[in-house]
Amino acid sequence: MWITNGNVADVAVVWAGTDDGIRGFVIPTDTPGFTAREITKKISLRASVTSELTFEDLRLPADAILPNVTGLRGPLSCLNEARFGIVFGTLGAARDCLETAIAYAIDRVQFDRPIAGFQLTQKKFADMALELDKGFLLALHIGRLKDAHQVRPEQISVGKLNNAREALAIARECRSILGANGITLEYPVIRHMNNLESVFTYEGTNEMHTLVVGEALTGIAAYRG
Repeated sequence: MWITNGNVADVAVVWAGTDDGIRGFVIPTDTPGFTAREITKKISLRASVTSELTFEDLRLPADAILPNVTGLRGPLSCLNEARFGIVFGTLGAARDCLETAIAYAIDRVQFDRPIAGFQLTQKKFADMALELDKGFLLALHIGRLKDAHQVRPEQISVGKLNNAREALAIARECRSILGANGITLEYPVIRHMNNLESVFTYEGTNEMHTLVVGEALTGIAAYRG
């Protein structure tokens, strides 16, 4: 479920359990027994093609197995690259929400003054700007570690956990500042908010990354029996 571009790809890279452990397979999508159904009626990531893959009595030749990769090291390395991108991508969405909300609040007049002039509105903007700047500094730090080939998976989890969570919180707050206009597509905030709801979950849920960080701090893997 939830495989990006699954029904438009010519080749699928699939990780599956075998007698020799978890292995990667290269599967042409016209292989008998392979089907891909597009998932529709989404309200999030609507521009992205998302699919459900099904394998029924599918047989592959021996050379379909990816060589020299056994276990979760292969797929987790891909996930870490995707999570690293999320550390930065979430900030772009949050910044657009904040800039949109500030511009709206300056133009929107209530009680003979722009709503940007009210103390509570300014507090919201200040709090969001602080979280956004902290997110950028965190992303910069992780990026420099990655450039130096020193970044650890749990550090990427810290970035994904924090920035996805705070970006979603910023989008929700900005949506409230826009009032009823915040739920229209005349402004980008609700689109970002819906997309960030997905980002909050995919490439490892908020809870999963919390446990990854917890294991790094304590040495105890709470998610294992």
